[in-house]
Amino acid sequence: MTIAVDDLDARLIRALADDPRVGLLEIGRRLGVARGTVTARLEKLVRRGVVRGFGPEVDPAAVGFPILAFVSLEIIQGRLEAAVEQLRGVPEVLEAHATSGDQDLLCRVVAKDPEHLQEIINTMVHTDSVRRSTSHIALSRQIAMRTQPLLDAYAAPRARVS
Repeated sequence: MTIAVDDLDARLIRALADDPRVGLLEIGRRLGVARGTVTARLEKLVRRGVVRGFGPEVDPAAVGFPILAFVSLEIIQGRLEAAVEQLRGVPEVLEAHATSGDQDLLCRVVAKDPEHLQEIINTMVHTDSVRRSTSHIALSRQIAMRTQPLLDAYAAPRARVS
């Protein structure tokens, strides 16, 4: 297994996650490395696809969509592309993943209220590509989406120059 990041990369990503608006010079100061090192490392992480973006993280509940649900879809054999195309037209579908098992797609969906969620699900299945749906409403978030513990646990130790 190739380790995609080392300790300095992990600390750089943590610094950006903790304070996304901080400048690279300040990150370098906090990490004890030159700004050029920070810039080069960050460019490498972006180029390799480790860091995918720097945009704001929007909370759907704060903009009027407090209901979070996970909707599983069973797709008719050979119709995955058509089902995904249907889902692309539903703005409340935040993401969809092809999965193994009985269900073919797992979708993260937001809604204004339970009635709105029902309308969204009706739209999601309003295609001849979907055989069946199952939905689960999230009651509370126990662990937010995170990657830093993974990076911290698996970052390769940085080689020390003497």
